[in-house]
Amino acid sequence: MNMKQILALGATLVFAAAAFTGCGGQQQATSSSASSSSGAGKAIVVGLDDNYPPMGFKDDSGEITGFDIDVAKEAAKRLGRDVEFKAIDWDSKEAELKSGRVDVLWNGLDITEKRKENMLFSDPYMDNRQVVFVRKGDDKGIKTEADLKGKVVGTQSGGTTEEYYDGNAEAKNGLKELKKYQDYISAFMDLENGRVDAVVSDEITGRYYMSKHGDKLAALDIVVGPVSQFGIGFRKDDTALKGEIQKVLDEMVKDGTMAKISEKWFGKDITLKK
Repeated sequence: MNMKQILALGATLVFAAAAFTGCGGQQQATSSSASSSSGAGKAIVVGLDDNYPPMGFKDDSGEITGFDIDVAKEAAKRLGRDVEFKAIDWDSKEAELKSGRVDVLWNGLDITEKRKENMLFSDPYMDNRQVVFVRKGDDKGIKTEADLKGKVVGTQSGGTTEEYYDGNAEAKNGLKELKKYQDYISAFMDLENGRVDAVVSDEITGRYYMSKHGDKLAALDIVVGPVSQFGIGFRKDDTALKGEIQKVLDEMVKDGTMAKISEKWFGKDITLKK
């Protein structure tokens, strides 16, 4: 082997060693990055119905906003983490959570015994009533829940009202029809246009919508089903994330941040205190 061959072979070996070292270093960095992404630095993916004002919805510019959005952003900030809002089919919310496509369900989610079977919940942060909405000046003689008998009633698919009727055959069978919608906005639009006699909705959402369409709709002080409470839904085994978020929520209640966000969206503090 002549000198040129020796030098060429030496250069090849040095290059190979460098490449191997570089490859090992890159693998180590990727592994480290993956490890850190599963911990405190990972973005929290929030699953929501993005047409559910004022809890979470798209504004006129297409940005997701709302009460729960503001609270989630502040909570993530205090945890030193980013937050990503992912619109999902609310009727498939538990499957989205269980599959890991989202980390939490945080959008006016009612705490129910049925849902507790499949997920963990934060402490409740707001009361929620299901009430009846009608066209202004046309209440169809509805004075009590019993007066919904024989009426076409609209509500959101996968929501608390649907669960209530699914568990109460007598009340459901008394309706002429329980019309289910992808979101409450569609239900209220059909109410305005006379396609349903009444809409049973979360009071918070209904009153917010009514504030924008007050000349067309009216809220009746008729509570349908039990009064529920909003909470944040987590996977059954995700006790760590639940504990982290609950801790900062408690801090936000204590220092008045929750009250301030509530006043922004509802004109007063309607959040629950411990």
